[in-house]
Amino acid sequence: MNLTAAAVSTEKPGGSVVSPNIGCLRDFLRSVLLGKADTIELVIACLLSRGHLLLDDLPGTGKTTLAKAIAEGIHGRLARVQCTPDLMPADITGFSMFNQKTREFEFHPGPVFADVLLADELNRTTPRTQSALLEAMAERQVTIDGKPHPLSPTFFVIATQNPIDSHGAYPLPEAQLDRFSIKLRIGYPDREAQRRILQREVRQTMANRLSKETAATSPLSLPDLQLLQQQAQSVSVHQRVADYMIDLVEASRADEAVELGVSPRGMMHWQAIAQAWAMLKGREFVTPTDVADVAHPVLSVRLLTRGETVDNVIDRIMNSVPAPEYK
Repeated sequence: MNLTAAAVSTEKPGGSVVSPNIGCLRDFLRSVLLGKADTIELVIACLLSRGHLLLDDLPGTGKTTLAKAIAEGIHGRLARVQCTPDLMPADITGFSMFNQKTREFEFHPGPVFADVLLADELNRTTPRTQSALLEAMAERQVTIDGKPHPLSPTFFVIATQNPIDSHGAYPLPEAQLDRFSIKLRIGYPDREAQRRILQREVRQTMANRLSKETAATSPLSLPDLQLLQQQAQSVSVHQRVADYMIDLVEASRADEAVELGVSPRGMMHWQAIAQAWAMLKGREFVTPTDVADVAHPVLSVRLLTRGETVDNVIDRIMNSVPAPEYK
């Protein structure tokens, strides 16, 4: 692909048309999580990139509602794990048990064998149990007693965490954080959305949408989602855009306020999210603007800083590297 002036413009150039299925999923999620259109767009990009999502937010802002809606929106199975200090790795991955009748070991799958896994308050459980998700998130499989067990090809983790300084919270290790593609804060809805939430018919609509009876009307099927994920992976990234991203990654490692910069895995997550973001904008190629648009949610989950807010550091890194310009 030749990178033209249109490809580095901030305007929306011509290109591929956004799939009607994506539009249906977008409308569905917006009808459930009110007043959060920008957040939903990033969630869909994370889903299309085959990534995983970390939600760092206050209680009651719609995290569980969002997870349920995503599972229904792709006609997939949702599993929820409430993470507590006594949760064991086998409670997530599953375990083998000896069957006295058959005289054989039988595998009992855990909640990780779902299409969407909601790991609520992930940093409430111990590092040992947190690590049970590492293989699942990176390779979409779990190994039990030396035997690998494949997970759903659309396996999608939505994890929530409490503030690090709250009682009983274990900081997520760097290896765990690096498995997530983005970190988001849903935040409180605006005033108009809060009015709608208080309306009885809105609550009834949400309950109806999330009921089993309406599961057949899901905007997407799992095969649809897999096809869209393949399309997102095929979105073109020009070499100059790739070089721009590499320069930003190296700037993150060189910044004095950063303890741990972006890893190669994090860089791949960044590109995948940018590809999905470009696809949502109706384009078949990634622009430098796409890279910048998703920088904060991608970098905030993996940059460890010294005494300075992550947002300020990300802004400095983005401003330190000029975007590609062409005559």
